[in-house]
Amino acid sequence: MFKKDFIKDNIWIGLILGLIFPAIAYIFVEVLKKNLRILEKDDLLYIGCVAINLFLVRYLFKKNQENTARGIVASTFICAFIFFIYKVRH
Repeated sequence: MFKKDFIKDNIWIGLILGLIFPAIAYIFVEVLKKNLRILEKDDLLYIGCVAINLFLVRYLFKKNQENTARGIVASTFICAFIFFIYKVRH
């Protein structure tokens, strides 16, 4: 009834997953920043949002889903570029 591999090995799925998980973490960080005064310096927190993808990439390479992992790596570079532009402008 269920397939052994839930996620198909596809670059587009990797791109989507690689953008969704950091977005969720970003929202979580923004909520925490409003409630905790300690977290005013947010650079490392945003880098941590992108670092979540590293865990996904490692897991997918172990499952031999290289194309999906490559999509996540590509989206990680996109997120890092957006973060860089954000930091240059502020």
